[in-house]
Amino acid sequence: MTTLSVRVCYFAVLVHLSATSVAADKPITARQARAIHERIVTLDTHLDTPSSFARAGWSIMDKHDYATNLTQVDYPRMKAGGLDGGFWAVYTPQGPRTEAGERAARDAALVRALEIHSMVAANRETFALALNADDAVRIAAAGKRIVFLSIENGYPIGSDLSLLDTFYKLGVRLFGPVHFRNNGLGDSATDPSGPEWKGLSPLGKQLVVEANRLGIVLDASHASDDVFDQMIALSKTPIMLSHSGCKTVYNHARNLDDDRLRKLAAAGGVIQINSLSDYLIPSTPNADRDRELAAVNAKYGRIGALSQDKVRELAAARRKVNEKYPSRRATFDDFMNHVLHAIKVAGVDHVGIGADWDGGGGVTGMEDVGDLPKITERLLNAGYSEQDVAKVWSGNALRVLRAAGVKR
Repeated sequence: MTTLSVRVCYFAVLVHLSATSVAADKPITARQARAIHERIVTLDTHLDTPSSFARAGWSIMDKHDYATNLTQVDYPRMKAGGLDGGFWAVYTPQGPRTEAGERAARDAALVRALEIHSMVAANRETFALALNADDAVRIAAAGKRIVFLSIENGYPIGSDLSLLDTFYKLGVRLFGPVHFRNNGLGDSATDPSGPEWKGLSPLGKQLVVEANRLGIVLDASHASDDVFDQMIALSKTPIMLSHSGCKTVYNHARNLDDDRLRKLAAAGGVIQINSLSDYLIPSTPNADRDRELAAVNAKYGRIGALSQDKVRELAAARRKVNEKYPSRRATFDDFMNHVLHAIKVAGVDHVGIGADWDGGGGVTGMEDVGDLPKITERLLNAGYSEQDVAKVWSGNALRVLRAAGVKR
């Protein structure tokens, strides 16, 4: 039987299995968990790694180290951590809401999307573009890494919704309208000026209709609670939160409360849990640290324009500031508290992993994608079955893609 046949048969069996617990008298060992981890398709729904694709001397095929290179995802570490792929983000920082600003954002997002395509083309024996859920299963079965495209921050759309079709044709299958600040599509959860639209703008509501028509999944991460509520009410297909957390575990504006977790589940959606420390546990503000880090970042400028030697200098300078002003950092246990709470409230059919790698994610005990089998081990030892774990790692996200009618 071919590798593809084995993988397809495996998933066919999973569909018909009942969700029985694998918990036994003895804990599941790391080795046992790894065997299960390797059998299932593993996806992370928020990878900010494309920000490094244009860095001089940086290659996805080389193994890097966060301490000196400030990256957490590359092929060797994906292989070490058994990560089959995920959604690679076309991220655009929020800038001025002017014609010139929106045009520059559009161009930057188009370039970033093409950089993702170029990475895949340059490494076609290792990576492959996925346009639908079946593609993901097929690519993983062939031993390659899965590349879905997503958009984080709809700022590049400006006021031209026809650009959504352009990005769809470039492979985008997941779209988050806002980031840290409000924009022309809706309100952010974290804009210091507060809500502007009381949810989605009129253009944002039109975007929901257009995304549904195309088969693009809507992403409510970074969005205000009102935007979430309106997405749920307006979207004809389930939505996703690609990298968020649970407000009951830590009351942060970026996180979702229990009532909304239940509402998300009732609508068939899924929350993917992030690993960014500031959203997992309370952090202590430190103006001196923030000021010195800002000065370091200003000195070195945009990381994508730096040589590898300069990146090492930047990493060392940041580390020096953080050592000068130490603060508590979230642990793997803190991260799993959010995962397990989300499963308890929303159900195992509505939770996944979107750790925000290369976008600020990473906790003590899970520093990069090489550590991902720890999640599988913890879930198994919490009493969840292999079928449950497969849902968390990819089944739920792929179900949402299928529900959105994502085809080509």
